[in-house]
Amino acid sequence: MRRSLTQVGAALLFLLTMMSSALAVDERLDIGISTNEIAITANFTGADLTVFGALDNADRFLLELGQYDIIVALEGPARETVVRKKERVFGIWINRFSMRFEPVPVSYSLSSTLPIDRIAREIELSGRTIGIEHIHLLPSGRVGDGSRVPEFREALLRLKVDDGLYQSEPVGVEFVSSSLFRATIRLPANVPVGQHKLRAFLFKNNEFVMERELTLRVVKTGAEQFVYELAHEQSFLYGILAVLLAMFTGWAASVMFRRD
Repeated sequence: MRRSLTQVGAALLFLLTMMSSALAVDERLDIGISTNEIAITANFTGADLTVFGALDNADRFLLELGQYDIIVALEGPARETVVRKKERVFGIWINRFSMRFEPVPVSYSLSSTLPIDRIAREIELSGRTIGIEHIHLLPSGRVGDGSRVPEFREALLRLKVDDGLYQSEPVGVEFVSSSLFRATIRLPANVPVGQHKLRAFLFKNNEFVMERELTLRVVKTGAEQFVYELAHEQSFLYGILAVLLAMFTGWAASVMFRRD
């Protein structure tokens, strides 16, 4: 009798486990962008990139309670960066110290449904490099005085923010329906050319669920493209042409403003 009760209990436990697995919500995040390529022309002053997305198989009750959060980040191409500190020596400002950092995104724009510190724990944000303050800034080469590293990190972030290359919009993502959302990412006028990475993160009850990633190309067109390619691929020729252009401009100005 006792054995049969044990078997019945095990069977009930198995059924409850199967039912809970069947009722478990397996959310999925899908995203798309308004364009896969941004063209920079002579009068380019910046642009807004629209990101569309949808939550599939989401828990409607949690949706109504606002327990789902979205973070969308656009990362520019990664490049090494050098930060220099000037000091006044005998009345002249000169570069006294410098620090080189391993490749970091040249630009970084973020939008989210809420301020990110209300969406996830700091350890989660740092581990997934979500947010300007969580971008990994690692010195490369000879560091020297290690106590200066935090100072140069703060200076690098401050310069990026002041130039408009690093920006954050804590309420830039909005749900347009129960499961559809829209995000707006601002591209500054000085957005770097190259391949950018768009990352979208889904959180439920402050816990990470999944991530989606797309690519975006930023290219120059027309005369800007010709000058950019010439400067990067034929730098010697570009230097010669720049000198000749400067000489011609000076000569033309002297002729135009010459007094007879």
